[in-house]
Amino acid sequence: MSIAILGPTFPDLAKNVNRNVSEISYVFVGRSLGYFGGSLIGGILFDFMNPQLLLGISMVGTAGGLYAIPWAKKPLLLAILMSVIGSSMGVLDTGGNVLLLNTWREKAGPHLQALHFSFALGAFVAPILAKMALGGFISPEDHPRNLSGLTSSATLLHINFHFNVNFLLSYVVIGTYILLLSLSFFILYSRSSPARDKMKACLQKYQFAKYHYVLLILLFMFFFCYVGAEVTYGSYIFTYAKTYADMQESKAAGLNSLFWGSFAACRGLAICFANCLYPGTMILLSIIGSTVSSLFLALFCTHPVSLWVGTAVYGASMATIFPSGISWIEQYTTIQGKSASLFVIGAALGEMSIPAVAGPLQGRFPHLPVIMYTALVTSVMTAVLFPVMYKFATLPSDSKMKDSRESEDRKALLANSELNEDEEDEEDAREWNEADFEIIEMNETMRNSLIETSQKIPGEVSSYPPSNSVSCNSSPVIADGSPRRKPFATDREKND
Repeated sequence: MSIAILGPTFPDLAKNVNRNVSEISYVFVGRSLGYFGGSLIGGILFDFMNPQLLLGISMVGTAGGLYAIPWAKKPLLLAILMSVIGSSMGVLDTGGNVLLLNTWREKAGPHLQALHFSFALGAFVAPILAKMALGGFISPEDHPRNLSGLTSSATLLHINFHFNVNFLLSYVVIGTYILLLSLSFFILYSRSSPARDKMKACLQKYQFAKYHYVLLILLFMFFFCYVGAEVTYGSYIFTYAKTYADMQESKAAGLNSLFWGSFAACRGLAICFANCLYPGTMILLSIIGSTVSSLFLALFCTHPVSLWVGTAVYGASMATIFPSGISWIEQYTTIQGKSASLFVIGAALGEMSIPAVAGPLQGRFPHLPVIMYTALVTSVMTAVLFPVMYKFATLPSDSKMKDSRESEDRKALLANSELNEDEEDEEDAREWNEADFEIIEMNETMRNSLIETSQKIPGEVSSYPPSNSVSCNSSPVIADGSPRRKPFATDREKND
C-alpha cells in the first residue's frame, strides 16, 4: 500500500508543492535511491541486529514518512520524505524475506508465496482506498456549477479543502495501519530472550554452496530480467493497446486490469500450490508459461484474442517466480541479510532500467511491438539463466567431495578387513579341522587299547568312561564331517 498509494495521489502531491506532475517526477528517483540504500543497509544490519526490532523500526519510519508527506510544501522536502519511505521499504523487503527463511527454512515456500501475495493485495487496495473509500474525487454536488450560493473564491477554497482532507486521510489511514503493525514486532522483540537467540544462532548450521557467490550473481541477473519485464508490461500494456493495437480505452484498461488480476490471483493460488510442488517445479512451469505466452504475443501482437489470452497467461506465469526463486535458492545455499539485499537490489534495478529503456524505444519505433519483444527477450533470458543456476547449485562442494572420498575409503577398508577376516576364519577352520582329526585318531587308539586290555583281563569291569564321552570336550563335528567355527570368530562377525 505504501508503494501503490503514490500513483493515484501523485497529482495531489504536485498540487501540494505548487508544481506540475512532470516537474516532480524526481520523487520516484528519490524513492528508488532510498530503496537501494535501505536494501543494502538492511541486509547488513539484519546479520547483527534482532530481526523483530529492525523490522519494527523500519515500519515506524515508513509510518512517519506517510504522516509527513501531506504536510510537505517544498519539492526538496517531498523528495527527502520519499527517500526515507523508500529506505524503510527496502529494509522491510529484504528483512521480511530473510526472516521467513530463517523461521521456516525448508517449509518457507507457502509463507513466501503468502508474503508476496500480500504485496499484490496491497497494490490492489491502495488505489481503492485513495479514490473510492475515502472519496478522493469531487462528487457532482460539490461541482462549482452546483455551488451557486458561494462566491468563486469560496468555491475554490471548498474544493481545495475537500481534496486536502481526503488526500491527508489516505496517507494517515495507511500510516496508522503500518504503525499498529509495528507494535506487534516490538512485542515480539520484548518477549524474545537474547541468550536464547544467541544459542539458537550458535546451534544453527549454515550450508553454503561451492559457488555461493556465482549463484547470487546469477540470481541477481535472473530477478533483474523478471521484475523488469513484469513492471514494463504492467506499466505500458495500456498505452500499447491503445496506440499500437488500436483498442478502445475501456478495453485497454480492461487488458491492464486482466494482467494484474491474473497476477494477483495466481499468487494467491500459489500459497496452496507451494504445499504440493517443489520450488524448482513452480519456476520451471512459470518460465515455460511466460516464454510461450510472450512468443504468442510477439507473433500475434495486434490480434485481440491473442492479446487477451496471452496477457492472462503471461500475468499468471509471472506471479510465482520471485517467491519461488527465493525458496529454491535456500535449498542449496544459506541466504543471509547481505545475500538477500543483493538480489533485492537486482530486482529494483530491473524495475528502474528496463521500463526506462522499453518505453522510449516504443515511442521512437511505433511500428514495432517493442513491449512484446521486451517480454520475449526477458523470458528467454530467464529460461537460459535457470538451468545454469541449477547446474552450479547441484555441483558438490569441497566438503561433500571430501566426505564422499572418506566414505569410499572407509568402504574399501571395511571390504579389506572383511576379506582378511574371511582368510583368518578359513585358516582357523583348517587348524581346527586338523586338530579334530588328530583327536579322533587319539580316541580310536585309546578305544582299541582299552578293548585289548579288557580282553586280556576277563571279568574286570572297565572304569573308563564310554568312548563317546572321551571327545566331549573336543570341537563338535557336524553331519557332513566339517567342523564348526570357533565361537569367538562368530561373535566377531556379528560385531562387524
